[in-house]
Amino acid sequence: SDGLRLAGTIWSIQALCTLTAPTQDREIKFDSPPNTLELRRGEVRIDSLNSVEDTKGNNGDRGELIVTNLRLIWLCHKSKKTNLSIGYNCVISINIRTTDSRLKGKTQALFVLTKFNGSRFEFVFTNLVKNSPRLFTTVQAVFRAYDTSKLYRDLKLRGAIIKEKQLVMLPKEQTYNKVNGVWNLSADQGNLGTFFITNIRLVWHANLAENFNVSIPYLQLKSVKIRESKFGAALVLETTPRCGGYILGFRLDPAERMQEVFKEISSLHQVYSMNPMFGIDFSVEEKPPSLHELKVPRKMDDVEIVDEEDAGDAFAAYYADESKTGDREPVFHEGLGLCIEQLRDDYSVDQLWSVL
Repeated sequence: SDGLRLAGTIWSIQALCTLTAPTQDREIKFDSPPNTLELRRGEVRIDSLNSVEDTKGNNGDRGELIVTNLRLIWLCHKSKKTNLSIGYNCVISINIRTTDSRLKGKTQALFVLTKFNGSRFEFVFTNLVKNSPRLFTTVQAVFRAYDTSKLYRDLKLRGAIIKEKQLVMLPKEQTYNKVNGVWNLSADQGNLGTFFITNIRLVWHANLAENFNVSIPYLQLKSVKIRESKFGAALVLETTPRCGGYILGFRLDPAERMQEVFKEISSLHQVYSMNPMFGIDFSVEEKPPSLHELKVPRKMDDVEIVDEEDAGDAFAAYYADESKTGDREPVFHEGLGLCIEQLRDDYSVDQLWSVL
């Protein structure tokens, strides 16, 4: 077992972790109250496409697709109550295939296959902007970044995270402390190892076997405690039920040293809670211009109107003829190649075209 059986019941120091692990990336919601779709702490809007059709469920309805670092959110323009929230952890595959859209006809669309609570759901999104691959490139790139950054969000046992007794660092990860002489109390005899304390997670590995290790993101820490065990005072880390609800115990000597490690972990967790890092790093290479940037100031056209002979009279042909009692007979005009109403004797087609 990788858990710790604690014999004692006396709590000496306890730090409850108030940061809750995100659920937005692990669930699918349909037609939720709009206020429940607000971004949580640490969630970032990466891109927003203002003209996307939910072709599978709301074919013919235009909406906005919001791409965050945890999920896809689709909001119908007609009613915000018609919406979708699709967590990336539920996604099985993303493909580009042909579909029939009421607004765009036969076209390429984004097919998102998901699984949630034992059921499979398929979503089809069509970008209504002509010749724009932004929907495909953005969603696929963000999902790939999410899928390859699980160590930021999930507890990992016996992973390839240690190389030559050094921690394999994640992007933007910083090691604040390396603590030697840390006993893991998961076995009756204990295992001597090393702690790495970073800005994102806690990592312990056995000195004699690097593959015997555990990586615990602050995101999955439920509580940090110092309490009595059959080995004496122990540093106890309890993880959230979502990642298995592990209770992991560690021992450091002397007791003052364990107190220092406890305070350091608690402090770093509080800092992390203010601005959680979910591991999806991005940069906007081509940001679409805003409406304000697209506005063009009004200016007068630099046009000179030249009055020519009989040109003023040609405008009169566009007004109703007071003496006219009915339509004249149509006649074929060879120059235009079509039939027109017979003109008055004092007008010609060339005069009418001179108005333009």
